[in-house]
Amino acid sequence: MAHLPGLIYDLALILLVGAFAAILFKIIKQPLVLGYIIAGFLVGQHFDFLPDVVDKENVKTFAELGVLFLLFSLGLEFSFKKLVRVGPTASITAVVEIIFVGIAGFLVGKMLGWKDMDSLFLGGMLASSSTTIILRAFDELGVKTRQFARIVFGVLVVEDIIVILLMVLLSTVAVTRHFEGMEILFTVLKLGFFMVLWFLVGIYLLPTFFKKVSKWLDEETTLILAIGLCLGMVILATKVGFSAELGAFVMGSLIAETTKAEKVEHITKPIKELFGTIFFVSVGMMINPSAMVQYAWPIFVITLLVIVGKFTFSLVGVLLSGQPLKQAVRVGMSMAQIGEFAFIVATLGLSLGVISEFLFPIAVGVSAITTFTTPYLIKSADPLYGWIERKLPQNWLGKIEAYSSNTSKATADPRWKVVLMAHVKLVVLNSILLIAVLLLFSYFVAPFISEYMGNSMVSSVATLLAALLAGSPFLWALLAKNPDVGGMEWNDETHKAPLIGILVGRIALVILMIGVFIDRLVSTWTALWAAIPLVLIFLFLFSKKFKWLYQKIEHRFFTNLNAREMDALKKSGTEAKHTQGTAELQKHLDTWDAHIVELDTNPLAKYVGHRISDLGWRKHYGINIVYIKRGDYIIQLPEASVRILPYDKVGIVATDEQIQLFKPEFDKTDLSFCHTIDNENIVLRNIRFNNNCKLVGKSIFNSQLREKARSQIIGIERGNDRIINPDASLVFEEGDEVWIVGDEKKMKEFFEVEMPKE
Repeated sequence: MAHLPGLIYDLALILLVGAFAAILFKIIKQPLVLGYIIAGFLVGQHFDFLPDVVDKENVKTFAELGVLFLLFSLGLEFSFKKLVRVGPTASITAVVEIIFVGIAGFLVGKMLGWKDMDSLFLGGMLASSSTTIILRAFDELGVKTRQFARIVFGVLVVEDIIVILLMVLLSTVAVTRHFEGMEILFTVLKLGFFMVLWFLVGIYLLPTFFKKVSKWLDEETTLILAIGLCLGMVILATKVGFSAELGAFVMGSLIAETTKAEKVEHITKPIKELFGTIFFVSVGMMINPSAMVQYAWPIFVITLLVIVGKFTFSLVGVLLSGQPLKQAVRVGMSMAQIGEFAFIVATLGLSLGVISEFLFPIAVGVSAITTFTTPYLIKSADPLYGWIERKLPQNWLGKIEAYSSNTSKATADPRWKVVLMAHVKLVVLNSILLIAVLLLFSYFVAPFISEYMGNSMVSSVATLLAALLAGSPFLWALLAKNPDVGGMEWNDETHKAPLIGILVGRIALVILMIGVFIDRLVSTWTALWAAIPLVLIFLFLFSKKFKWLYQKIEHRFFTNLNAREMDALKKSGTEAKHTQGTAELQKHLDTWDAHIVELDTNPLAKYVGHRISDLGWRKHYGINIVYIKRGDYIIQLPEASVRILPYDKVGIVATDEQIQLFKPEFDKTDLSFCHTIDNENIVLRNIRFNNNCKLVGKSIFNSQLREKARSQIIGIERGNDRIINPDASLVFEEGDEVWIVGDEKKMKEFFEVEMPKE
């Protein structure tokens, strides 16, 4: 190639500088995102000691792909079910924090004299916290097993989906350039409609498609298909008026519900990291150091807003959800930083041409400062709680504690609420599907029929009949399907009245839906009033057929929706049941301010090989062992005689305080046998155990060969059998040929005692 395009030079420069920055930031244990941003500054126009990027437009396109693949990957990790399982505490906290921090960000922007769009996007940039920074801080401080950490992880999940939706609203406002309430409401309703529709249609079709073609999906084909689906959904989302980022996220979350989710996530990870790196480097290229100096005061003010605002509103959200004050303080101090979404939101605003470029250096400055403050804030949560507890009036503390206790006890809704929610879900989902059928026939089928049959009453009636036939299963469901509400009977007098009211409302909705179909596709009032009774009679006469068809559609949908869990259940039924049981137990433990923590057994731990009864953990620390995972096996409620072995995963029930006391004991290791031995003194010996050997009749564990002889048994010859790496419970027999590796001197001293010469 005689002439290399400028893009190749640019990619070489970006990736090499990015790689060195990543290595440096790993050494100093800081988030890689900041390293990539600094790398972008180094190859940008404001740094003179390295070559600059030449083909900026193509790099910009690559960066846009990076945003799409980042959100596609986020969708793969997300799944709609994960949002359902998050729980009320995380949901309430995330909503309260995002709403009030977003409003505060907008007001601060206006106080600083910024334009409306700059202030609005600032609020969006401050909405979410950084998963990467929080995870790193939790790892360093060893608090991932604490109960508040579980709440924080749930909040981060909810924040991700809310910020995705927020980006759609911001892009709508940016395009319209005004803040009309009806326009925003219409966008929210439109967004909700398409999100539910994509979810229903996607879950119905996508897993079935993957199942049909699975035998031809090797890694290469799966990668091509996954990227194609992602970009196809991006195009569809932009066609209906949403952002490309929403399309990428939605497709990722749909694939997350299929059995191919893990495979797609694995094979697309390098692409996400490649293009994601280019995106963050492109962010750094826009940093102007003089602008950061110029906007030092806004950076300070916004940093203060992030730390104080996120702490305050996260604390309020956790308290409103019914958690104790101590947990609220801990969660609030963990959330006080901004994450990667700040740069994505800023990029969206810049690409739409509605925000000023100075928002980038401000976002980078705030992100860098809060990255370094996060571990110290988390560490200071308990001292801060102690200070608050001393300063708050006792009656306030009593009211907070009473509210938390009462909210925790209110674990079940009244039955009528369960019924209402079941019917609302049925009505909403089937109404959305009917609207989707109506839109399909209005914009695609009706023009096609009119073209071939002419714009006549015959073509209109044919279109109407075809549309009603396509929507008939969903009309039947609205009219006659009775959702499963846990055994509530019609003959229960206390429930009959509301159920009759619900049924009447559903019948009215069916009539309204039929009227909308007729009005939209025929547009004559005579036909409207003539057709409604006919359609209702038709639905009644063929109700069994429609019931069968609806149940078939519903069965496929739920089969696809649960396919990933069923696949996991087939591979490990015990594990799946255990996970479900653990989740149920955790719900009840929340009332007692306790939770389940799974700890990994260090093979060098001092208690390895000991019985649970000999450890005295329950007596000294108040913890209970509820299960032990050992390879593919799970020992539920292990007996006191069970020994803990290397690499066991031990599930314990405890409060945060008990875990804090117990964890150092659990992590304590026994390195007494790891003393330094010269390689020359390590030998392999075979010893025959004769009738004079005191070890005959003892197990390997009880022989204390490891402790006293600093040796390890690697094999035993017993008659014609050879036992490699024998289990510690194996008992020595007379005539065993034992192969031992260890310290020659210690081994000799040991066997002089245990096997004296005859």
